[in-house]
This record gives sequence, structure tokens and C-alpha cells, in this order.
Amino acid sequence: MNKKTHIPEIRFKNYRDKWEEKTLKDLSNSIEYGLNSSATYYDGVHKYIRITDIDDNSRKFISEKVTSPDIEFTPELENFKLQKNDLLFARTGASVGKTYLYEEKDGEMYYAGFLIRARIKEDVSADFIFQQTLTEKYKQFIAIASQRSGQPGVNGKEYGDWKLSAPSFQEQSAIGSLFRTLDDLLASYQGNLANYQSLKATMLSKMFPKAGQTVPEIRLDGFEGEWELLEINDLADDFQSGGTPKTNVQEYWDGDIPWIQSSDLETNCLFEIKVQKSISEKGLKNSSAKIIPKDSIAVVTRVGVGKLAVMRHEYATSQDFLSLSNLKSNIEFTAYLLYRLLQKEVTQLQGTSIKGITKVELLSKKVLIPSLSEQQAIGAYFSNLDSLISAHQEKISQLETLKKKLLQDMFI
Repeated sequence: MNKKTHIPEIRFKNYRDKWEEKTLKDLSNSIEYGLNSSATYYDGVHKYIRITDIDDNSRKFISEKVTSPDIEFTPELENFKLQKNDLLFARTGASVGKTYLYEEKDGEMYYAGFLIRARIKEDVSADFIFQQTLTEKYKQFIAIASQRSGQPGVNGKEYGDWKLSAPSFQEQSAIGSLFRTLDDLLASYQGNLANYQSLKATMLSKMFPKAGQTVPEIRLDGFEGEWELLEINDLADDFQSGGTPKTNVQEYWDGDIPWIQSSDLETNCLFEIKVQKSISEKGLKNSSAKIIPKDSIAVVTRVGVGKLAVMRHEYATSQDFLSLSNLKSNIEFTAYLLYRLLQKEVTQLQGTSIKGITKVELLSKKVLIPSLSEQQAIGAYFSNLDSLISAHQEKISQLETLKKKLLQDMFI
């Protein structure tokens, strides 16, 4: 906000009217509490949105299918039916402050007792008001209003007293429309991302042979024949562990040798890694760390087991890794093969006191391998899929950053 003129930093052209301070009560026809009903009455048919169904920073509710009380819908109960321009506020507990703008496309819906409904006036943009509930100023209001002993909460009167600034209806509509477009774009990318991630999970389960089988359920065109049973030990010529130089010796660190640790890797990201530390030649010589050649696969076998990364440059690792070098198999295919194997290993280790897998155990694991040309084709298929996933994640991140900036600069 421009402190001198009390106008937003970013504004559409041709709008010059001053913004006026209002309260939510001023902008609403009424502020009402929702319908209280025992969970035992839920029938799973009518939509009945509850406090736990509201998502953060979203127009949507979390549940794909919310439920409603299995009771006779009398005329009085119709009072709890959501209508266009209804804005819901969570009033108690950890969800306090969350909001949901009802849209008619969501279908007939009623709202629960721990929610408060503001019936936004027709000459006010509900989109404009909703977006203000995502700003830092609104979060500050919630933080102050909910300060009380016991369970935090904000009641209807307090929400009604929430102060916000508003321009003309035309400017409200323009701002609301901009953010709706951004939200729709974000939802589109998020939906596509979810679809690609689901496709990847499905194809990882179907493009590698299941237990007891020697061919996969789904196969790329042009390939046939059984896959060969080998050990991990057969897939590379060299296997190296790592080490950590003494952390209290400064001259061992901040050198020219990239040094990775488990926290640098993400579980579902095999080709990108955020190297945060490096060691010196002295650090290398005075520890069990080793320089691993490029085009190796770094596998976490201890703390953080289940992670791995394809390394396209020379590096060193902590003792939590085992690196496969001088691969005999296609590197992309091998990475996805090991990823599947390790995810199964993690599942089996859950609930046990075992925190990893030993070098001997990993290298003796048996796996099925197709011809080199089929390995290359499978590796390329999943690499392309991961590229699409990364591109969507990056676009979502950019849009979220843009929205955060606009929320900061387009409201007072």
C-alpha cells in the first residue's frame, strides 16, 4: 500500500476513486451461524460442508464428497442452504480463519455449525472479499481476534467487525476477475500435475514385471521376450560408500568438491538435487569420503532410505549413501528400477526399528532386466513424464509467487 495516498501499489488503469474502509458487516446482508447436527445423521448424499472440509488458500473444499444430516429438510433448514455470494468462515480450533467462497457449480450444499456465513451484498464482489481473506492483513486480524483462553476462535460479531478497504464495485469486479483467472489457471495446472503423477505411479507398477512374472503388464511397442533375472551387483562395475569430514575442522569444508547428504535429495525427484555443501581435498583425504565419477547413481541406504539421485557430475557423499558407478545398464532405467525397489523396501521397513539397508543386502537384491534398447525406451518414457511433472510444478510455483505478490500489492 502507498502510505501517502492510501491506494494499492498496483492498480488497473482508469480507476482513480479512493478506497473506503468498510467492515464485513457493512458489505454483507447478514452474518449467520451454520447447522449443528450429530455426525451419526450423515447420509453421504446431500452436501454438508464442515469446518474440516475447507482447504487453505483455495476456492475448493477438501472432501470430494461432503455429507449432510439424514434428517427431514424442513423450510427452516433451507435457511442453511448456501447461495451465490455466500462466503464461509471457520470460527474455531486450528481451522479458524479459513474461508470458502460458495460457487453454484458445486451443487446444492448446506453448512455446519462451526462455520459462519457472510451473505455478501449483490453490489459487492464476493470474489474481491474472498481474496482479501488470503492476505497477510487478514491473517493478522485473525491472529489478534482469536487470542483468548482455551480453544482459539472468532465469533460472528468479530468477523462482522473485520475492517477492510474497498473501491468501487467495478474495480472490485476487475480485481476479483483477475484473481479468479489466476485461481482457475492454478487449478488447471494442479489438476494436470495430479494426473501426470497418477499416470507415473500407474505406469511404474505396470511397466515393470510384477512378482512371479517375467514380463510387464504394459509394454512399449516393438519389444517382446522375457526379462533377465540379475542382481543389483550385476548392473555396475563399481560401488562406493561415502564419509563425512570432521565438521569442526574448517579447512575440510567449502572446497571445490560437491558433497551430498540425504537432506539434499527429494524422494520423488531422481534427476535434480540441491547440493548445499562442498569439501576440500584435505577433507577428502582425512575422511572416508571418495570422489564418485559423473553418471553415477547415488542411493541413500541409511537415514532417508528410499531416496536416490542420478549424478551428472563428480561428487562425494556422506556415509548414508552407496553409489553405483560405471553402469552396465541404462542409467535412467536403472534409476527408476532402483526407485521402485527402494519404495517397496521403505514400506516393508515401516514399523520396524531398522533404519536402512546394508550394502550387501542391496547388491544381492534380484531384479528383472530387459534388453538395452528396451531399457533406453523405458528410461526415456519416465524421464519425459518427470519433465512434464517438473514443468507443471515450476509453473505452479511461479503462479503462486505471482498471486502472493498481487495479494500484497493490489489490496490496502
